[in-house]
Formats: sequence, structure tokens, C-alpha cells
Amino acid sequence: MILVLDYGMSNLRSVSKALEKLGAEVEVSNRAEAVEKAQKLVLPGVGAFGDAMKELESRNLAGPIRKFTASGRPFLGICLGLQLLFDSSDENPGVKGLGVLPGEVRRFTNSKRFKVPHMGWNQLEFRNEKCPLTKGIKNGAFVYFVHSYFVRPASPDVVLADCNHGTDFAAMIWQHNVFGCQFHPEKSQDAGMKMLENFISL
Repeated sequence: MILVLDYGMSNLRSVSKALEKLGAEVEVSNRAEAVEKAQKLVLPGVGAFGDAMKELESRNLAGPIRKFTASGRPFLGICLGLQLLFDSSDENPGVKGLGVLPGEVRRFTNSKRFKVPHMGWNQLEFRNEKCPLTKGIKNGAFVYFVHSYFVRPASPDVVLADCNHGTDFAAMIWQHNVFGCQFHPEKSQDAGMKMLENFISL
């Protein structure tokens, strides 16, 4: 069973429907007990870093998420759900993230050529082609982004794929059982659906 976590700031419908379309058994819940029992966990999210952490803390979900990522069970963070794994964000200085991965979240610099938010299709440049999440996906695949902030991990070793929007940034991360996508796989057509299919198979 895959749990899609509902903490009041998620695009739950599109993610859960995409997983169900691929044949997964999906549960949507906002309960800590559901996190503890889940076989796989998806943390989606749209909105502000600080608001999201406030919701997770008020619903007593932050601790169970940290425990889940340390359990070895497959975890996937999508968009804001990826950013929340890190220590802090420029978006809300002073607000602590989940701290699962050391690093910070930075804002893109707006320019005439590279507008903020980064919105639309862009290419992935894989650093590691042995990741089970990207099996069967060609280097240079296009995926769909909508974001103004990007993660900057303390260790480059966790970066699975890069992208460029005026600056190179981590589009995917991978550490053991923890996976993260800055883009929306559920909106990324063939490449995104293949990633979700691979996640189901883990």
C-alpha cells in the first residue's frame, strides 16, 4: 500500500490518480498512524515552506515522516515535499525543515531570460543512471516544473539529476530509500509515469 500524505497543502488528486492508474493500492490520509503502517510514502506539496512545516508539526506528522525515512521503506517527496526534507529555506528564514537531508532551499534569481517561477518543461541530466527510480528513462528526458525555489544539498552525492534554469540545480535526489523530485512526475507524461511505475515496483 502506498500512502499519499494529506497535510492540507498537497495536490493529492493528481498524484493519487496517477498511482492508481498504474495499478497501485493507494491510501490518502492525514494520520500519523497511517504513516507508521505504510509500505511506501509519498509526500507531495504546493505552497510555502513555512506554512507546510507548521501544518506537519500541528498534525504531529513531522516525527513519523522522519522515522519513516529512517526505516528503509521507499519514500518519495514531490516538489515542496522534496524541499521539506532539508534543514531550512530562503522562503521562510528561521523555520526548520524536517532535516532528513542536510542542506538548504534557495530562491531562483529573476532575470529577463530566466523568469521566476520556473514553469514548464525542462531536461534532466542524470548523474547516476543506476537508480531504480529512473530505470528505463533516457538521459535528457523532459519533465514538468512549477517552482520558485530549489534544493541545495550539503553533499553533492545525493543529487540524482540536475537541471538548469539560469543556474544548475538539483532536480532529483536519492539517498538509500529516500527519493525526491523537484518536478511533478504525475504531470510529466511518459517519463514521469515511468518513475511512478518504478516507485510502485520498489
